[in-house]
Amino acid sequence: MALDGALIVQSDKTLLLEVDHERSADARRAIAPFAELERAPEHIHTYRVTPLGLWNARAAGHDAEQVVNALLTHSRYPVPQALLVDIAETMDRYGRLVLEKDGDQLVLRTTDRAVLTEVMRHKKIMPLLGEMLSPDEVVVHPSERGTLKQELLKVGWPAEDRAGYVDGEAHPIALLEDGWSLRPYQQQAVDGFWDGGSGVVVLPCGAGKTLVGAGAMAAAKATTLILVTNTVSARQWKQELLERTTLTEEEIGEYSGARKEIRPVTIATYQVLTLRRKGIYPHLDLLDARDWGLVVYDEVHLLPAPIFRMTADLQARRRLGLTATLVREDGREADVFSLIGPKRFDAPWKDIEAQGYIAPADCVEVRVSLTDSERMAYATAEAEDRYRLASCSPVKLGVVRTIVDQHRGQPTLVIGQYLDQLHELAEQLDADLITGETPVKQRQELFADFREGRSNLLVVSKVANFSVDLPEASVAIQVSGTFGSRQEEAQRLGRVLRPKEDGRTAHFYTVVTRDTVDAEFAAHRQRFLAEQGYAYRILDADDL
Repeated sequence: MALDGALIVQSDKTLLLEVDHERSADARRAIAPFAELERAPEHIHTYRVTPLGLWNARAAGHDAEQVVNALLTHSRYPVPQALLVDIAETMDRYGRLVLEKDGDQLVLRTTDRAVLTEVMRHKKIMPLLGEMLSPDEVVVHPSERGTLKQELLKVGWPAEDRAGYVDGEAHPIALLEDGWSLRPYQQQAVDGFWDGGSGVVVLPCGAGKTLVGAGAMAAAKATTLILVTNTVSARQWKQELLERTTLTEEEIGEYSGARKEIRPVTIATYQVLTLRRKGIYPHLDLLDARDWGLVVYDEVHLLPAPIFRMTADLQARRRLGLTATLVREDGREADVFSLIGPKRFDAPWKDIEAQGYIAPADCVEVRVSLTDSERMAYATAEAEDRYRLASCSPVKLGVVRTIVDQHRGQPTLVIGQYLDQLHELAEQLDADLITGETPVKQRQELFADFREGRSNLLVVSKVANFSVDLPEASVAIQVSGTFGSRQEEAQRLGRVLRPKEDGRTAHFYTVVTRDTVDAEFAAHRQRFLAEQGYAYRILDADDL
C-alpha cells in the first residue's frame, strides 16, 4: 500500500527523503532530532538512524512513540515492523542505568538487575566500581564519573546522569536587557540546558551562541571558565559579555599565549590548555584554579583530545557545549555525548531563517576544468598531492575575479586553505590577507575595517572559520577547504548568514575542480548543509 509521505523507511535503518516532495520540509524537521544525513545529491537524501542519535533524542525528551510516529506519518510505504521494534528497544536502553547521589556517595543504580550484572563483568568497567550496596546499586568513585559514562556508552548501555552538580563559587552575573532581550529560541536553549544541567546547544553561526552562553552564566550566577578556539575569539567573547551583561573589565580574564589572567570569568584558548612540556600539560591547573560553577566549551565539535580527558574529571561542574554542528570529523560524537552531555537544544537553520534571525542563502557550486597540461600533472601525481593540485589550479583565479566583480561593493570574503594560493589571490584582487601568521593586533584591525565598511574585500585562511564576528559579510567564495570537512562548510556558510540590514540574500560560492578529488570532497562537505535544507545550484564557470 503506497501512502503519500516524502520518506522511504528501509529495514537497514536508512531513510530516503524525496527533496522535491511538497512535505519534504515537514519530514526533514520530524526526523532531525534522531537521524543523521549521510548523502545529499539533488533529489534523494539518505539519512541513517543510529543508536547515538536515538539516545540523544531520548535525552532531549523525545520518546520512542514520537520517533515511531514521525516515521509512520511521513513514510510513503509501510514501515518495516522489525525496525520499529529495534528503535523502541534501543531507546529503552537509555536510563536503565542511572548515576545518582546517595548522601556523600555516587551510586550507579539500575531498574534491570541483569543489565548491571552484565556491565560489571566488563574488564574496563569493573575497576571503576566499588562495593555493592544492594543487588541493584553499586558505589562509583566520584573521580570516575566521566570515564564510567564513556565506557557504558561503548558497551551499549548509556547511563542517565542525575548525580547533580556543585554550585561552584557564587558570582553575580545578570543580563543587561536595555533595548534588547534574548530571542525566543535563545531563551529556549538556555532553559533546555539549565533543566538538563549539562549538555550541548546546536545553533547556526550568526544565531547568537555567545548570548546563549551569557544567558547560561546569568542562570548559574557563578564563576565561569569559557574555553574558545583562539585569541581573537576570546576577545570577541569578552567584548560581547561587557556589552550584554553586568560583568566589568576587572571581572573577565584572558588566559592565552599572550596573557595569563585568572578572574571570576576566565576565557582560555584550547591551544594554551593543550600545550605540552616534557609530556605534561602545565596549564591544566587552570581547571582547579577556582571552584568553577560553569564550564563553557565554544565550538564543541573542535574539542581536542586532551580536553576530553580533562573533561572526564569535571563531571560535577555544569558543562555547556556550543556548536553549529555536532558532526566531528574524528567520529568522537559519543565522547561529546558522555562527557559534555547530550544535545539539549537544536534549532534547524531554516526555522531560524524563517523567523528572520539569519539571512537566506544562495549556495552555488561553480565547476572549473583543468587545462590539458594540469590534467596530465594531476594524473601522474602522488595520491597525497592530488587534492592540493586540484584545489590550487590557476583556473580558479579568473573565476574568483569574475564572482568578485559581479558582487562589487558587497562585503566579500575569499576563503581558502593553501597559503600560496591565498597570497596570489590577495595580490590579484588587491585585497588584504589574514592567515595564521598575521599578528592578532593586525588581524583585529583588518576585521574591524571590514566590519565598519572601510574595506569590503578580505582574503582569509581557515583562521576565519571560527568565532569571528563579521556581521555584514554577504558573499563568501571558497576556493579550497580542509578535505571533506562538513563542519568547516557549516562554519564558512555561517560567516555570511548574519541578517543584513537591507534584508538581502547571502551568497556562498564554492569553486570546485571537476573530475578530481576536489569535487569528491566538495560533495562530502555539503552533506551537513543539505541536512539543514540548503540546496546547492551547480554552475559551469563559463556560465557565470
